Amino acid sequence: MQDIWHLPDPETQPEFYADVPAKRLVAFVVDTLVILGLSLLVVPFTAFTGLFFFPLLMAVVGFAYRVVTIARASATWGMQLVAIEFRARDGGRFDLGLAFAHTLGLAISFGLPVLQVVSIVLMLTQPRGQGLSDLVLGSVAVNRRAAM
Repeated sequence: MQDIWHLPDPETQPEFYADVPAKRLVAFVVDTLVILGLSLLVVPFTAFTGLFFFPLLMAVVGFAYRVVTIARASATWGMQLVAIEFRARDGGRFDLGLAFAHTLGLAISFGLPVLQVVSIVLMLTQPRGQGLSDLVLGSVAVNRRAAM
């Protein structure tokens, strides 16, 4: 993609992309545990009927969690823990619209597992470590504090 020149170049600034796919995996696990905990906290407020549709409840809570945290800090709590963040095509942080679009892309890829596999392969093989949603949106995940 030639139009993402505002983002760090993986050849001249590799420190921005060092270990990002592995960090994204760790962040995903942390975020999943946070979403599980938040979902369990919500269950009593559904008069425990949330237990009958717990996977759906987790999906809704997870979607909201990801949109809100990414819109506020350009990273989920798990991403903040491993010091990575999303950057938009112009190099800026994610806003609410981009956070929603990225989370929607993730939700779609969870719904169609072949897309999730494609996304993982892309993250592991692309110079910028971009997944499918990242490629569509022109965004990247980078190390938050890279050595210069």
